[in-house]
Amino acid sequence: MKVIRAKVLGFCMGVRRAVDMAEGELRTGGRRVCTMGPLIHNPQVLESLQSQGAEILAEDNLPENLAGVTVIIRAHGISPILEDELKKRGAVIADATCPRVKASQMKAQVLSRDGYILFLAGEKRHGEVIGIQGYAPDCIVAANPDEAAAAAEALFHSNPGVKTALIGQTTISAEEYTRIGEGIKKFFPGLEIINTICGATNERQDALRELCGEVDAVIVAGGRSSANTRRLLSIACEQGKPAWLVESPEEIPAEIAAYNTIGLCAGASTPDETIGAIEKALLVMD
Repeated sequence: MKVIRAKVLGFCMGVRRAVDMAEGELRTGGRRVCTMGPLIHNPQVLESLQSQGAEILAEDNLPENLAGVTVIIRAHGISPILEDELKKRGAVIADATCPRVKASQMKAQVLSRDGYILFLAGEKRHGEVIGIQGYAPDCIVAANPDEAAAAAEALFHSNPGVKTALIGQTTISAEEYTRIGEGIKKFFPGLEIINTICGATNERQDALRELCGEVDAVIVAGGRSSANTRRLLSIACEQGKPAWLVESPEEIPAEIAAYNTIGLCAGASTPDETIGAIEKALLVMD
């Protein structure tokens, strides 16, 4: 069996920054360290941080007293209301929000204050989307073109002259973002579309499309809770390749051995050690 890696895979800048920040806080010692929700969407990284002493806080079960506790804001960001609540309870904030996500938050806030109705393209329950909503509470979340068009039509009937803008989850695919924008433009031709897609997302998706031309099947390494990792799996399937998402070598399916050349790609939150371990396991399969 031959394994070919995608030209771009693994940790992006924002994930690397968040993990480095968390590990730095843990090394400092002398203070309890928590993350506000999962720092990133990768089980191996979360287990590693927990083994070093990090705790994960849940928004619906915050401790009453966080005095002297370092709380690291997850890479996907949080709402300003939640951040204020953490401060009120005494937390020392370390903001690991990805700079690209932070830019989306600030843009959403400005547009909302300027009277725009904001469409937010992304997964309704994703941490990044929830965080951005906190900066533009009246925004309309649309997960796909049909939802976007239906919401735009309803808005047009109630407020046809309103200014509208579109922001996307940083990990959304460019094609999906375009289609969502087109659905809204049927009713609001003056829609202002903000380019918020992360370049790292595009790079990994483009590298996978190129890889699919060289392989018989694809393994996507990464966490199932990671939106950008799941999108890589969808792209591989759209390219007509048998594909599997695996979080660890133990999850590699036995049927992969029937293929001669395997493509290996990974989401932006997948550590190098996991990618290497999965590659090694593939190479020893019969």
